[in-house]
Amino acid sequence: MRTSEQYLEDLRRMRPNVYMGGQLVKRDDPRIIPGINVMRITFDMAKDRENKELFTATSQYTKRKINRFCNVSDSVEDLLNKQKMIRTGARLSGFCIQRCMGTDTINALSVVTKEIDDAHGTEYYQRFLEYIKDYQKKDLIGAAVQTDAKGDRGKRPHEQADPDMYVRVVKQTKDGIVVRGAKEDITMASYCDELIVLPTRTLTADEKQWAVSFAIPADWDKVYIVNRASAPRQRKRLKAPLNTHGSSDALVIFDDTFIPWDRVFMCGEHEFGGRMALAFATSHRHSYCGCKPAVEDIVMGLIALTAEYYGVGDKHHIREKLAHLAGIAELIYAAGIAAAMESTKSSSGTQVPNAIYANVGRRLAGENTYDSWGMVADVAGGFPATMPFEDDYYHRKLGPFIKKYTMRNPKVSAENMHRLQRTLSDYLSSSWAGVWQVADVHGGGSPVMETIAILNNYDFEERKKIVKRLAGIKD
Repeated sequence: MRTSEQYLEDLRRMRPNVYMGGQLVKRDDPRIIPGINVMRITFDMAKDRENKELFTATSQYTKRKINRFCNVSDSVEDLLNKQKMIRTGARLSGFCIQRCMGTDTINALSVVTKEIDDAHGTEYYQRFLEYIKDYQKKDLIGAAVQTDAKGDRGKRPHEQADPDMYVRVVKQTKDGIVVRGAKEDITMASYCDELIVLPTRTLTADEKQWAVSFAIPADWDKVYIVNRASAPRQRKRLKAPLNTHGSSDALVIFDDTFIPWDRVFMCGEHEFGGRMALAFATSHRHSYCGCKPAVEDIVMGLIALTAEYYGVGDKHHIREKLAHLAGIAELIYAAGIAAAMESTKSSSGTQVPNAIYANVGRRLAGENTYDSWGMVADVAGGFPATMPFEDDYYHRKLGPFIKKYTMRNPKVSAENMHRLQRTLSDYLSSSWAGVWQVADVHGGGSPVMETIAILNNYDFEERKKIVKRLAGIKD
């Protein structure tokens, strides 16, 4: 397993193909470093005495100890530990731990490549096996590259005025394929090792050229990463762990990019396009059942600490909010546990979370995002959005006044009050907060996609039969 320092050195050696603000930048650009710092947690915890058992696993392919983020789950216990690891990691980072996206992508590939081979006699699963062994050995980070540009949302891929609105195969040769198109909203593309591409939707027989999946190094030729970085505001004096973390999301462009066959995992098998998209979504929504409870943990902590520092910790409306949020957090987590306990074994041996419970948990999380943060804003008041700049607190003349008039509870020091209020400002009213609140709603699929998944998998006919029996209705 790599160390976080080795990971950073590997990034520095990569070919520059990341653009920000119209400029070609290196992967250790200061704006990208906050996202890299989150990734470093995933390496450090795998070597941490207290956390290494949770953050490591034994590979089902090589029988060697690996980082759990590189693991393909083959048991209920694996799924439970993945969920617990993600909740632990998100608590440490202060928001999304991000690396689970690669985890869920390799789990989807492990399932669907075998199913394609079973149906068509292809060699995708064998390619996947060779790929995953190398992926685990090198302790790589993969970005899930799934969401297409999509163009006109009312039209299918083959109906678009521009066929490149979905990533497609434009040429096949004896050595590989050539692809063209773009993928949007790709988290950590600028600081991952591998770009792992999946279809984003169901496909018809007219859409074989869009049925494509492959994996390439992130600095591959004719791949352009147009990056947007987000992070909490930088601190000049009040250094804090949260303010060293951040994330990046990118538009990833494939400009007639060549992909060798040994890295292609689907090419034309249109009937498995939706299957691969949903296999990733189910696994990723199960991961959210670990991530989003951690976000609720932070929300509850902010409310409880703010109420204590403001002198209203014992008020009934505060305790009502905390009870409600505790219920939301643990129901989401319980849905993840249920998804693991009711999981099934695929033909490849991979353990697949139950789609109903994974989607119910993720849907509950997304529906409550703005309610949760609204409760924080309610308790915090308006000051975190209007408070003076950090430098003003240290002004020779004004500083003492500011500290005097921003005090609440005399038992809490002026510095600790300042630290809390500035952290509240980071979570409620910074540009980074806006990015992550939207991500909490749409990450892993928009709420309507969880609704569709639930409706497609849930047996409502059985519920009608229950009522017919109770009512004495006979067909």
